[in-house]
Amino acid sequence: MKKLLTLSTALTAVAFTAQADVTVMSWGGAYTTSQVEAYHKPFTAATGINVVSVDSDNPAPAVKAMVEAGNVTVDVADVEYADAIRLCDDGMLEEIDASTLPAAPDGTPAVDDFLPGALTDCAVSTIVFSTVYAYDTTKFPEGPSTIADFFDLEKFPGKRGMRKGAKANLEMALMGAGVPAAEVYEVLGTPEGVDKAFAELDKIKADTIWWEAGAQPPQLLADGEVAMTTAYNGRIFAAAVAEGKPFQTVWDGQVYEYDLFVVPKGAPNLEQAMEFVKFSTSTQALADQAKWISYGPARKSSGPLVGLYQDGKTEMAPYMPTAEANLGNALASSYEFWVDHDAELNERFNAWLASN
Repeated sequence: MKKLLTLSTALTAVAFTAQADVTVMSWGGAYTTSQVEAYHKPFTAATGINVVSVDSDNPAPAVKAMVEAGNVTVDVADVEYADAIRLCDDGMLEEIDASTLPAAPDGTPAVDDFLPGALTDCAVSTIVFSTVYAYDTTKFPEGPSTIADFFDLEKFPGKRGMRKGAKANLEMALMGAGVPAAEVYEVLGTPEGVDKAFAELDKIKADTIWWEAGAQPPQLLADGEVAMTTAYNGRIFAAAVAEGKPFQTVWDGQVYEYDLFVVPKGAPNLEQAMEFVKFSTSTQALADQAKWISYGPARKSSGPLVGLYQDGKTEMAPYMPTAEANLGNALASSYEFWVDHDAELNERFNAWLASN
């Protein structure tokens, strides 16, 4: 970050401040690349403000630590829904006035143009992403097709990859055990349901490699370390379409949710941060991101503008979590559930992971 110097006039100070960098913390890999191309570069071209990217395995804990320490070094962060709610409730985020967000091209106010639940007091959604699982087609030419297959080592032998944490794993485990998507949170809200989820995870625990960063699952598949792995759908798309890897996504049992931009309390460049959020959540910017990765835009007006991948030939619509064909047994992640149960379930998950 550039440090402001003592300047002779207020006018000069304002001009200098306008050129301060905006630091954006996100998840790295193909996802950050999509943000750089759709948001960062166009924002800099339009405003002259440079955007600095910082990668994190999960930006939310980093934001919490910075605010608690009184040493905030990022201006904008990309976080998951439950984390956005929790951080806001704890007073760690700046409020974002939804009425200041850009309207749709036809004049529809942003509050009516964003998908249901996509705007909160302190956060603005950018994408709908999904946790799915994918496999190496060279290992399984016929392929698994259901979430139950992921937990079936006899029918589909080989190492598994899963994110190191409770969220999404427990939901997918219950669906793998036969719980319909519509009943997952009702079941997971009971001690018996939690036991059932961990019993399903027990089936593959000894054969699982635990990943922490979104870029890891496609690499685990590419290196042959796992035969199938849970992953963010856009990361598998990028590896399969952009890099030609023999990976296939299984949509059955997907868990989808929003990712959102937040501004940490005490952001060093607050004014620029808010301008970046407004610019990046416009109709065109959200549609442009979908040219780079298969995450659905969080605005209704962006949908019709999504066409081909940046290769100029791949239709993006079939690769979106929200495509009708991909929603057969899909689960919308419940931020209410995870705001209430995150601490206890992750404590149990970590104890389970450490046990023999």
